[in-house]
Amino acid sequence: MKYFNKIAAFTLVILLCVSTYALAQPTPPGSPADVPIDGGLSLLAAAGAALGAKKAWNARKAAKKAE
Repeated sequence: MKYFNKIAAFTLVILLCVSTYALAQPTPPGSPADVPIDGGLSLLAAAGAALGAKKAWNARKAAKKAE
């Protein structure tokens, strides 16, 4: 168990030391800070609505067959 604790402590120290190199760089001056999310988000919502409509249609069709 002591060996496991040593390995875990060593791994934790290494990860903490390496994580300082993973910090993001600041944005360059003059670049826009906000990003528009309209295009992909609206397509994703439309695809979700279409999938929900198809599932509802299939469930209604299966319920009519069961009667």
